[in-house]
Amino acid sequence: QVQLVESGGGLVQAGGSLRLSCAASGRIFSINAMGWYRQAPGKQRELVATISSGGTPNYADAVKGRFTISRDNAKNTVALQMNSLKPEDTAVYYCNAQHRRLFQPEYTDYWGQGTQVTVSS
Repeated sequence: QVQLVESGGGLVQAGGSLRLSCAASGRIFSINAMGWYRQAPGKQRELVATISSGGTPNYADAVKGRFTISRDNAKNTVALQMNSLKPEDTAVYYCNAQHRRLFQPEYTDYWGQGTQVTVSS
């Protein structure tokens, strides 16, 4: 079993910055992509950014140029630096990791519990 624990959410004014962190723990064998998703009230969960095991990032258009994703494979962590925050960035942010066990051919998605980010105007 793999657990993901997020930290770093909070309340910030528009134009401000926040940094989210996520650490994976448990019986880890192999983690593929890691990423961040968000869900605003009344909306579906959406991709914010992902990063491959090799470090290649992918961003949603809405956050390009403002958010930066990074990971530390040795520590099984992923971070999201969020700059120039806007009120529309307000959401619960979820950490995601694709993990597989020894002898398991496919990766399974694991999710953190979510952390609230609120951007005031």
